[in-house]
Amino acid sequence: MLQFPFKGVIPALVTPFRDGAVDEAVFTALVERQIAGGVHGLVPVGTTGETATLSHDEHKRVVELCVEVARGRVPVIAGAGSNSTSEAIDLVRHAKTVGADAALVVTPYYNRPSQEGLYQHYKAINDAVEMPVLVYNVPSRTGSDISNETLARLSVLPNIIGIKDATGDMTRISFQRLMCGPEWVLLSGDDPTALGYMAHGGHGCISVSANVAPDGCAAFFNACMAGDWESARDWQDRLVSLHRALFLDASPAPTKFALGHLGLCSPHTRLPIAPCAEAVKPQILEAMHAAGVL
Repeated sequence: MLQFPFKGVIPALVTPFRDGAVDEAVFTALVERQIAGGVHGLVPVGTTGETATLSHDEHKRVVELCVEVARGRVPVIAGAGSNSTSEAIDLVRHAKTVGADAALVVTPYYNRPSQEGLYQHYKAINDAVEMPVLVYNVPSRTGSDISNETLARLSVLPNIIGIKDATGDMTRISFQRLMCGPEWVLLSGDDPTALGYMAHGGHGCISVSANVAPDGCAAFFNACMAGDWESARDWQDRLVSLHRALFLDASPAPTKFALGHLGLCSPHTRLPIAPCAEAVKPQILEAMHAAGVL
């Protein structure tokens, strides 16, 4: 297995809408802002990108556009998950065709497969497409929790290269390092606990907060990767309120509100995600001040 350059802060990009359609011009500007802010990669059409509400054509177009705009300056990890294995294979194949660097494949949601079913799901993707694939484990959303033992089985497959772990469980990473080997890519999917994740040997984080504060999040992860834990804690103290505030309402409504307040993106979401609740907006603004965004 080869080591791939997936590390540091990798924003899970929002998908901006205008008049009900994907706003490609604003998406382009958001990608450019992220790269200028020093992020280390990009994830289009993840959960934060409201992928569940996009048509297949929209999903694929957003991946294509992200690759086009990035122009190889940072790696692109395309969201490509589904609770249908054949559909996930189609999305991973498309991501490879348009030039993405890897695919992020969430554990199948709602159908709650067994550990053997999870293994066979990812093995089928591994066998169908020669492309780096990161497993995305977020049991609080999917109802499906992939075990370290299953990950260890997957880690020997040539195209399954690592994980986005959004469980917030700091014990998992140590066992994954021992069970999956030194080339297993370890990315957090939980901004508030990313400091601990990095201290335990993580390589980076697929981040929601970086949508709003790319510069600060990049500085935080640069400090972590350099082993400068004092600076990393300072950045953590500045950013932790933002990490919390962006989940005070159903994501990504708070993130889109924050971007809208900055004049960068319409706050519009697609149902069933409602607009950000008025009651939490003051806390989001306060957190943006603490993070140095306002």
